[in-house]
Amino acid sequence: MPMLPPQCLFSPCPLFSTQIQGEEKGAAASHGTAVRYRGVFGTITTMVRTEGARSLYSGLVAGLQRQMSFASIRIGLYDSVKSFYTKGSDHVGIGSRLLAGCTTGAMAVALAQPTDVVKVRFQAQASSSGPNRRYHGTMQAYKTIAKEEGMRGLWRGTGPNIARNAIVNCTELVTYDLIKDALLKNTPLTDDLPCHFTSAFGAGFCTTVIASPVDVVKTRYMNSALGQYSSALNCAHAMVTKEGPLAFYKGFMPSFLRLGSWNVVMFVTYEQLKRAMMAAR
Repeated sequence: MPMLPPQCLFSPCPLFSTQIQGEEKGAAASHGTAVRYRGVFGTITTMVRTEGARSLYSGLVAGLQRQMSFASIRIGLYDSVKSFYTKGSDHVGIGSRLLAGCTTGAMAVALAQPTDVVKVRFQAQASSSGPNRRYHGTMQAYKTIAKEEGMRGLWRGTGPNIARNAIVNCTELVTYDLIKDALLKNTPLTDDLPCHFTSAFGAGFCTTVIASPVDVVKTRYMNSALGQYSSALNCAHAMVTKEGPLAFYKGFMPSFLRLGSWNVVMFVTYEQLKRAMMAAR
């Protein structure tokens, strides 16, 4: 399958800023400091005003590297892995689809985790400047992390990221398949753009609802200082204790806007490319 559009183009820093804000909420309250980011547009406005418009795309290079490697594996191999589990049968059950989604999601993380770590680190330092910035380039970031934290540092948070990507992959691909099948069977829609758009947008919403808790924990853990959390579960426990269960849905709206737009572009592009390839045969 040809390379799909990079998700990072629809994943600027407002989501990241909102997700990590809760870690400093307690400290801000104790010093009488107001919460910095409020809502999607409030976050964007604050970032542009205080850090400049470029801060919205901090970590873009690392994000492009991440998505090129992630998408080519988790989406490009999905149909092949699904056929492997069904032994080429035309009947594909939901179990086979879930298993294929988990498999390709885990494979993508195992290979491309360092690109995700670097992307998160770049976004975390978006407000820093000059000598306060730890990383001044993508390759320098890889080298610095490997030197200071060892190779394990580049794969920091692999466990929660595998869980997150398995959930996202399964939800995106399976719900898209199911919604599309339901629309084709129960509505006048045909296998064309309106059907693809509706299915993709619905898949984006379902994915956000299911994956948001794991996504927030993954972001917090990957950005944490060495020794701050003993594990991803410890990070989740700290979030619940200090911020309550709603902390798992911090940044829900920007996350939905990201996944919704990503799914629409990804699936619509995929369907058009698939149709063009079939017509060319």
